[in-house]
Amino acid sequence: MFDTREKIALFIDGANLYAASRSLAFDIDYKKLLTAFQKRGYLLRAYYYTALIEDQEYSSIRPLIDWLDYNGYRVVTKNAKEFTDATGRRKVKGNMDIELTVDAMDLAETVDHFVIFSGDGDFRPLVEALQRRGRKVSVVSSLATQPPMIADELRRQADHFIDLVALKTEIGRSQAERDARLARRAEHSPDVEGEEY
Repeated sequence: MFDTREKIALFIDGANLYAASRSLAFDIDYKKLLTAFQKRGYLLRAYYYTALIEDQEYSSIRPLIDWLDYNGYRVVTKNAKEFTDATGRRKVKGNMDIELTVDAMDLAETVDHFVIFSGDGDFRPLVEALQRRGRKVSVVSSLATQPPMIADELRRQADHFIDLVALKTEIGRSQAERDARLARRAEHSPDVEGEEY
């Protein structure tokens, strides 16, 4: 599936990956994730995409974003839009599909193997466009969740489908690591510098 001579780029749809890992009941260790793909080839880039709620003084995702930004990831954010739907419920919308697609197409002449961490069927045309340029595309999501987190059309279009559950032992935190991290978080403020994600 991977050739160690390939130039690899990771494109992580943060909200989608978070939802999939939560459904599978494990936390992703982003340092281990980088290491795992550095072993598979020449890791050229690792992008992480997420939307942030405007005017929110503190966001629970801010420590993760800061850590990723300082530890080898290119973090791409934009402000999420808050609105009230017809039933009066507050909704947040923060789709990062365009940003991910533009970045991937910018690297289409440089990268040999694209790894997209998302199950969103909207990425099927991107996968097809990259393949037309002779690039290999792997998609990481999950069929093991109920319902499955991967759109069937995206899974079928990809050159390779990697179920997130198959990466759990390689990129997931152990229960001891999770407990220690939660204990550190309880002892300190959420913005503790150097906390590993």
